[in-house]
Amino acid sequence: MTPFSATASENGEQNKVHSADFHFDMPYALDAGIGLNRDTVEYISTVKDEDPWLRAFRLRALETFLAIPMPEVLKPHGIDDLNFDKIRYYLANNTGSQRSWDDVSPEVKTTFDRLGIPEREQKFFAGIEAQFDSEAAYNRIQDALTKEGVIFVDSTLGLKKYPEIFRKYFASVIPMGDNKFSALNSAVFSGGSFIYVPKGVKVKQPLQAYFRINAQNFGQFERTLIVVDEGAEVTYMEGCTAPRFETATLHSAVVELIALKNSKIQYITVQNWSNNVYNLVTKRSIAYENAEIRWIDCNIGSKLTVKYPAILLAGEKSRGEVLSIALAADQQIQDTGARMIHLANGTTSNIISKSISKGNGLASYKGVVHVNENLEGCKNNTQCDALLIDSCSQSDTYPKITVHGNKNNIQHEASVSKIDEERLYYLQQRGISKGQATSLCVNGFVNELIQEFPLEYSVELKRLIDFVLNPKRET
Repeated sequence: MTPFSATASENGEQNKVHSADFHFDMPYALDAGIGLNRDTVEYISTVKDEDPWLRAFRLRALETFLAIPMPEVLKPHGIDDLNFDKIRYYLANNTGSQRSWDDVSPEVKTTFDRLGIPEREQKFFAGIEAQFDSEAAYNRIQDALTKEGVIFVDSTLGLKKYPEIFRKYFASVIPMGDNKFSALNSAVFSGGSFIYVPKGVKVKQPLQAYFRINAQNFGQFERTLIVVDEGAEVTYMEGCTAPRFETATLHSAVVELIALKNSKIQYITVQNWSNNVYNLVTKRSIAYENAEIRWIDCNIGSKLTVKYPAILLAGEKSRGEVLSIALAADQQIQDTGARMIHLANGTTSNIISKSISKGNGLASYKGVVHVNENLEGCKNNTQCDALLIDSCSQSDTYPKITVHGNKNNIQHEASVSKIDEERLYYLQQRGISKGQATSLCVNGFVNELIQEFPLEYSVELKRLIDFVLNPKRET
């Protein structure tokens, strides 16, 4: 079972895929209150015992957030329903991040037990972090990696214990004022992962973080920074869930990846947010000479997701790839895409996007491919495929391609199709229900990308897609 889909019930038996929809009413020792103002930001900085430079950074970010208008691209998506004055920006227990599950508070431990996190740590991962609302509740990495100098901690500890690395790269790829929501994150960020992999170290098993929202009217603002030194390699996986509430929940993360010369980063995301979550994130990376960065992204659930992972190909012969799956079910909006910015000769990028729309769901691809002036030998391939489940669903593609010079190779392909009724009929004639037949067709449509996920994840991802398409059927 995976932490983003199938879960275990309290008595250990397999439960439905959607059983991540639970929460605990619990007291919080640390609470910044409702609404966003200077007092909110100063409270967060005070309880974290931050240095003066970071408090000043947060306050400047608050001013920037208030000054930047809501992006025009969000207004058609009903963003006005999100009231920043009704959100709780910081909630935590005053227990810190533990290295043993036995030391985690009972409610938090029960949550992660039901999501299968401890079991998966033992089987598959070199290290794991579990965040509950605003702070990490658990963090541990294998001792052998620690001896090699690998760092994997939450961002709060990263700032305190490794300031010489963290501060050097912090906000270097995504400036505070990059957009309204990067400014919001900069003002109130808490949690997230800090990873540093030293020169030549290859982390063979994935590191994983799991982000869980428990509280109502809450905003989660983790900030993740991954720095992989020359010749090093790492795979990082993150899972996300939240219970369903009648009121809006906000998730607004900032993720920065830095791949130095000859290094490799693979960043895998599977989100399964409830349908009241606004998921508005900024994710960007930079690849130096002969480095490689891959984003593998699966977006399921949420009321609105806006996410465009970006790669700055800054060094010669650097490579970037974004593989994404987006499933927009009833009344959901998946506004996803990718950004490939070629800044050096001989750089290569690849974008493959698969979207599925169902029942008034809207899946949009918004991509940017940019090749700077005076560059040669740059290559890009973009493939956007959309599948419509019914006549009321919608899919849009908005590519923006800017290429300077004639010594580069750029390809773009897009297709929109509807599930073949004849194929459904053929499958039904062999005793398969229409819902099962639809799931088979959809899984066939995305199978190429699902195979890029680790095996144990790809199996459960198919089950999760099956449940979204057939919510009344046990999976």
